[in-house]
Amino acid sequence: MEKRDGFLIHDEFEEYLGSSQYIDLEEPWVIRVGKSLAAGDETEIARRAYHFVRDQIKHAWDVQDRRVTAKASQVLRQGVGICWAKANLLAALLRVNDIPAGICYQLLTLGDTPESGYCVHALNAAYLLPVNRWVRMDARGNKPGVQAEFDLEKERLAFPVREELGEVDEKVIYAQPLASTMKILEASTDALYMYLHDLPDTIG
Repeated sequence: MEKRDGFLIHDEFEEYLGSSQYIDLEEPWVIRVGKSLAAGDETEIARRAYHFVRDQIKHAWDVQDRRVTAKASQVLRQGVGICWAKANLLAALLRVNDIPAGICYQLLTLGDTPESGYCVHALNAAYLLPVNRWVRMDARGNKPGVQAEFDLEKERLAFPVREELGEVDEKVIYAQPLASTMKILEASTDALYMYLHDLPDTIG
């Protein structure tokens, strides 16, 4: 793995531009929506894609929607997904516009104590030529207490990482989503049950 901009780059650079099973950027609707966001330089395109996924795609738990989505195209068609699925869509929309994009993970407590248990949270990183570095962004979806934003000057992610509680901000950028997270999505039929019972408590 190569280290750059404070991150470990897990895969070969060209893999952050390619289509795959879950980041299916060759699907026509993904292409159409991605190209509709193409105006300005890469930073502006990334900002539009980020706001589209953050604001137009609902987080399943926030809206209590039981549908389970995994592939970028599924998330786009159904307009809903948990953070893992939304990260797949944002990566796809960025890659459609030739912006290298990957997925990062954090280990967070479910509540405010270690005893509440842990879950794995997904967000994105994109390599933006205008600033010549990787920039992380969290399109989970805002709500009271969660106010993430696209910001080149200072990361404004959805959740603060509290190391004193055992939370982990893994500074690794993956070209593909973790197989463990996608396996859970593929095996689930109820997003709300999954969110309460099936989220992994380790990254990997």
